[in-house]
Amino acid sequence: MLGYIARRLVQMVGVVLISAVATYALLNLAPGGPMTGLRQQQQGRNRITAADIARIRAYYELDLYLPVRFSRWLIGHPRGPITVGGTEWFANTPIGCRQPIEKNVRNEKGKIETKVVGCNENVYLRDLEGRKVSRGILLGDFGASWKLLRDRPVSDLIMSRLPKTIELIGLSTLLSLLLGIPLGIYSAVKQYSRFDYIFTSLAFLGSAMPTFFFGILMILVFSILPKSAGLPYLPPGSASAVREYVVPLIGTIQPDTIADRLMHLVLPVITLTIVSVASWSRFIRASMLEVLRQDYVRTARAKGLKEKLVILKHALRNALIPFVTIVVFSIPSLFGGAIITETIFSWPGMGRLYFLALGDSDFPVAMAILFITAVLTVIATLIRDLVYTLIDPRIRYS
Repeated sequence: MLGYIARRLVQMVGVVLISAVATYALLNLAPGGPMTGLRQQQQGRNRITAADIARIRAYYELDLYLPVRFSRWLIGHPRGPITVGGTEWFANTPIGCRQPIEKNVRNEKGKIETKVVGCNENVYLRDLEGRKVSRGILLGDFGASWKLLRDRPVSDLIMSRLPKTIELIGLSTLLSLLLGIPLGIYSAVKQYSRFDYIFTSLAFLGSAMPTFFFGILMILVFSILPKSAGLPYLPPGSASAVREYVVPLIGTIQPDTIADRLMHLVLPVITLTIVSVASWSRFIRASMLEVLRQDYVRTARAKGLKEKLVILKHALRNALIPFVTIVVFSIPSLFGGAIITETIFSWPGMGRLYFLALGDSDFPVAMAILFITAVLTVIATLIRDLVYTLIDPRIRYS
């Protein structure tokens, strides 16, 4: 087992590095970024000079070639020339372009595009001396935010949002397990019963309904319509109120109290719980139906064991093996959050933070979230394999 874990850890390091390269390359090569709109301003009334463009590109390190930027983001190097025995090496190595030569060309669709055709002034390795750089994301230094909290550490921004995401995702996941597993088991045991038909229909409806539509529907039904009718209502968004408010039949709710936070938590938790219960219960039902047809279950019943013991000890334990995969992979969502749900309900968690970071082209924040999520995903795969050995004694790793 220890040898297996050691091999998996080595593989995990490789997977994380590959995901880091892919994430960094895709975000930096995608359209948009901090330079968006500056070209239009350069030609408009509030003209931005070429020197301003060069200064802004240097601030965001867009004047460096992509591999150099990636290396500085990942491990914090290079920071300048390599000095050995008092001699600087590679000091005059070009690692970027401070003033690119641009030319407007017409593409295949007939639209005018600006392309870089050369470089007026290069950036050399010696020019990195004095530039501020993080220690590298591998050492837990995610750098500074570009826009959301300008020049503030990304880790501060993440730690301010992480508790809210754990609160929301943790509670909804717990409720989903407590409801989804018993419902799936009972539906499988009572196959083709009236309960099974009703449950299956509702589960299909819950799985097919988009999360954003379901969230908006919840706001309409439990917030807007009751409030307009003078009935008790639930707050439509955010994690707490900014001022006191009055709810009919309940009374005055003070901001940032336990009652206030609970009322703001209800709608997003219900939304995530119903969607998860619908999919998880269907999965456990299908897994249970497959196990209940196995010969060892028929043998257990033929031996005269009680039906409850057959279901819980013989059938459920084997049915949970594939279900563990789904549950374990909910671990990364405890950090990454639920982007759609948090955005709809304005929940100040990691999902909404990622959405805002992409919208504002705050790439250090977005890349930190993606990198940590990738690390948690590979850790979840290892936990999944280890849990398999606890559920099924036939599974052994060497």
